[in-house]
Amino acid sequence: MAMSMCSTQAWNILHHFPLKSPNNPVSLPFYKTHSDFSPLSTFPHLNNNSTPTHLSFKAASSSSSSSFSVGSAEYTEETATKEKFQRSLSLPGCSTSLSLLGTGYREKVFAIIGVKVYAAGLYVNPSILSTLSTWKGQSASEIQENSALFSSIFQAPLEKSLQIVLVRDIDGKTFWDALDDAISPRIKTATPVDESALSTFRSIFQGRSLKKGTLIFLTWLNPSKMLVCVSSDGIPSSVDATIESENVTSALFDVFFGDAPVSPSLKNSAANGLATILK
Repeated sequence: MAMSMCSTQAWNILHHFPLKSPNNPVSLPFYKTHSDFSPLSTFPHLNNNSTPTHLSFKAASSSSSSSFSVGSAEYTEETATKEKFQRSLSLPGCSTSLSLLGTGYREKVFAIIGVKVYAAGLYVNPSILSTLSTWKGQSASEIQENSALFSSIFQAPLEKSLQIVLVRDIDGKTFWDALDDAISPRIKTATPVDESALSTFRSIFQGRSLKKGTLIFLTWLNPSKMLVCVSSDGIPSSVDATIESENVTSALFDVFFGDAPVSPSLKNSAANGLATILK
């Protein structure tokens, strides 16, 4: 079986994201990652002589993503998975609409076949940009290698949200186990507050079947408070749980945007977006 081919160490990191097919559960440990969101044409109203305080998403299509409108909503399509991300989102608990900064996706190369797992997009409160003037003029590679910038984004008391779109069925417990395997090592000594937060986080996914197309939103309101929303029917209108532990919320942010992100493509795309708007 596939599991017998995987080392225990490989199983215990999030690079595995175990997957489940309808007829045969398969654990898939190692992912190839890609970025499919080009930010270069998404900010036509920026003034290069000042730090922008808002994002504008009247974007033209790029070679790696396509844009279109449905009603009054504008979207960017992540071309590898064909998943669509609204360029501006209003989410429960947020004081203002959040703007799309970058997207990416992950896939498992199993034998010679690539199996896509999820698409993801990072949204931010546009006001966050006014706190990043220190990094004005830096290239995408400089931004990506500088953990202080992403730490500054996390520490800002302004909303940022990660949207995950599942592109295949995953058992809820399996999803949580993978997430927990990434979060827990990043918490040196868990306090009772941390344990309570992790228990709350776990309860969202236990016994839950996460079908293809399920949306999971992880929304950081401030460094110590995060909202979790899960929806199988479009953008959620309510919150499933509130996580109140800075150790847990910061560990989760580090999972995706720290020095060793589980999805390098997503961080790279966000870095490109930041380089564009801060140049």
